[in-house]
Amino acid sequence: MTQPAKQESQKSVRDAAATSKESKGFTAEERAAMRERAQELKAEARANKDKAAGESDVLAKIAEMPEPERTMAMRLHEIIKASAPALSPKTWYGMPAYARNGKVVCFFQSAQKFQTRYATLGFTDEARLDEGAMWPASFALKELTATQEAAIAALVQKAVS
Repeated sequence: MTQPAKQESQKSVRDAAATSKESKGFTAEERAAMRERAQELKAEARANKDKAAGESDVLAKIAEMPEPERTMAMRLHEIIKASAPALSPKTWYGMPAYARNGKVVCFFQSAQKFQTRYATLGFTDEARLDEGAMWPASFALKELTATQEAAIAALVQKAVS
């Protein structure tokens, strides 16, 4: 056997051994989340070219939500768009989110999606909400009143300032 043929033979044996091992890695839920994130990254590339595509994806995710979260998410979408028009709507881990320069600033997390007792409006480290040594980065939402809507609008404006 010539030297290159021997190397090729060893390589194919190594490849076969690597593929025959059973993976004990990610759970089905984790794999589903990764597939969804991969789809989002593709959508993000598309959204960077066309902001309307990102908004369409967000509106589709909102439409999938059960009531009363659908109404709450839609109202948050309107508040965020009005308060910070520079933010681009996009989906992030299957949730409506709003980004600046491709980086998520805030997001809405459905209670139903994660089987929690309340929905959440969250802010990432991209949000400029810093206040001293400690500040809130997420807020539990059970309903939206005019007072809460005004507070959210102020938070979103501060987050992008």
